[in-house]
Amino acid sequence: MTHLRKPHLSIWLLLLICATSNALHFYLDSNEKRCFLEEIPSDTVVEGHYKALEWNEKEAKYVENQGLGILVEVDELATGHNVVKTRGPHDSRFTFTSHQSGDHAICLSTVEGNNWSTATHIRLYLDVVVGSTKSDREHDRSHVSELSAKLRDLNQKLEDIRREQQYQRERESNFRDLSESTNSRAVWYSLAQIVVLVLTCTWQLRHLKRFFEDRKM
Repeated sequence: MTHLRKPHLSIWLLLLICATSNALHFYLDSNEKRCFLEEIPSDTVVEGHYKALEWNEKEAKYVENQGLGILVEVDELATGHNVVKTRGPHDSRFTFTSHQSGDHAICLSTVEGNNWSTATHIRLYLDVVVGSTKSDREHDRSHVSELSAKLRDLNQKLEDIRREQQYQRERESNFRDLSESTNSRAVWYSLAQIVVLVLTCTWQLRHLKRFFEDRKM
């Protein structure tokens, strides 16, 4: 397996230089640990995804091994504080939050024992995503309180608008009823006037007729 040495060295150097790259892959031997540095701001969420493939002599290629285990360790170099130490299967994820800004060592290695298989040569794919800084909880609470107050004010204004609309509808209904009543009275008054005029004209005509008949006599 000497053909793996030169690619192994070149890729490892590329990993150290390009620590800020999103996706990388490198090679590990059995029970070997590889680390790289990542400069991370404080209170920042970091997510990593790795996938390990084991060299298969019979197939002459890297294949998945369900029994392969990966140990992930993350340390703060400034304080020596261990942030993460977890074991996972050959394809898994890890997440942590930085407590202090500065360089962090992200180390991966294969493990054996406790149902973990021993692998001779491993190709390990790693994708590290540095997320956004955690929000200030107090600021979030105050912001939520402010939004709640604005929402209550908005609900109160909506309730006032609803009452005003209801009042306007009631006024409109009363005005419509009054208008219909007034129009109805006006119609009846007009009809009464017409009847009175017809009766008056009839009476006058009859009176005039009698007057002229009496004069002829």
